[in-house]
Amino acid sequence: MRFLKRTQGDRSIKSQFAVLNDYFSVKQLENIIDLALDEDAGHGDVTTEALIPPDLSGRASLLVKARGVLAGIEVARRVFLRVDSDLDVELLVPDGTAVKPGVVVGTVRGHLAAILKAERTALNFLQRLSGIASLTARYVARIKDTGAGIYDTRKTTPGLRLLEKYAIKTGGGHNHRLHLGDAVLIKDNHIGALRATGMGLGDILAKAKRNSPAGMTVEIEVTNIAEAREALQAGADIIMLDNMALEDMARVVKIAAGRAKIEASGGITLVNVRQVALTGVDIISVGALTHSFKSLDISLELESPALKLL
Repeated sequence: MRFLKRTQGDRSIKSQFAVLNDYFSVKQLENIIDLALDEDAGHGDVTTEALIPPDLSGRASLLVKARGVLAGIEVARRVFLRVDSDLDVELLVPDGTAVKPGVVVGTVRGHLAAILKAERTALNFLQRLSGIASLTARYVARIKDTGAGIYDTRKTTPGLRLLEKYAIKTGGGHNHRLHLGDAVLIKDNHIGALRATGMGLGDILAKAKRNSPAGMTVEIEVTNIAEAREALQAGADIIMLDNMALEDMARVVKIAAGRAKIEASGGITLVNVRQVALTGVDIISVGALTHSFKSLDISLELESPALKLL
């Protein structure tokens, strides 16, 4: 499940359902949606209940108001249907599509009260995931033709990690660890704790390889060239270069000569990401993708002529 298989150009509405299923079971996704709906409407929608006749039906459009990459349209559909399974939700644009202001990505028809009750939750998912996909796409575009890949981190919103990781893939990025059981990643605090017992990097890597499941990737974080050499000699699968200078990154890549994958991490921005990629690293991990993105502006617009009493 770690790396999502998706063929280039496979962006049909139907195919994206399968893509989502690589991350979730239907039950898992329903649980996330139910939690969000309970948070927003668990005590009722007093405004709609006070004002909107239960037999009033209508049609609304999901309208994009900014440039970006769409992600989460199927999640939004499921939110509407979770509130009222009789709603008719039509998806017009698949996830992964570059969109611009004025594009209608979906429509919803049916009981107006149900549409209004689901509106905010559906938009929260759609705007947030599209924002992540859009920022990811910008990073991916910056390093085009360098051979490096843009990867996410575990700096995700609690409870929404799999959705956010899905959005990363939708934007053209790659998933790093989905969870702590996905791979061994020896970071500074692990190293600090074990150095206090007299262990060096080589000892730490040997212990990790000995005690982790057979065949599991073992990665270690280093801060300088000497540590990178030691990690390489000890057989690390991936060496993470934490906040290292560009010249030092390039030097480690040359020393490694393909014997381990090299990851750059820390302080990566849209301004410097291409320079980092040009050092020859394989992986560029960017926490900002899921903690510093801007939600894509998408609204639900009610079509007044379509309103009618049932």
